[in-house]
Amino acid sequence: MRFEQLEVWKRASRLSCDIYKLTESVSNWGFKDQITRSGLSVPSNIAEGEERETLKENIRFLYYAKGSLGELVTQLYIGAEIEYIDKKMAMSMVKEAKELAKILGTLIRQKQTKLKEDRPEYTIE
Repeated sequence: MRFEQLEVWKRASRLSCDIYKLTESVSNWGFKDQITRSGLSVPSNIAEGEERETLKENIRFLYYAKGSLGELVTQLYIGAEIEYIDKKMAMSMVKEAKELAKILGTLIRQKQTKLKEDRPEYTIE
């Protein structure tokens, strides 16, 4: 399956676009750069993982994407608290990011199970 067909990639891409729109008027370049980078990292890492040759590498990049979601949630909370971004929109995005993290967690577990079935001597830490 191509990454463009994955619902998690589609939703992560939409979230990234929404973050760019939400932060359009943010004047603090450092904050704006960091939050857009973490948002962009999620679908990018999903795509990169799907394009990798091995299941082990694929899983590693899904972990990167999941980690970027944690980073993004933190930045959304902080951005709302310091009033750089609209609180209601930020909380909606936090909800979506947490749902995406759950989906990625499930996908990672499924792929780890397949990896263990294919190579029982191999485990991921």
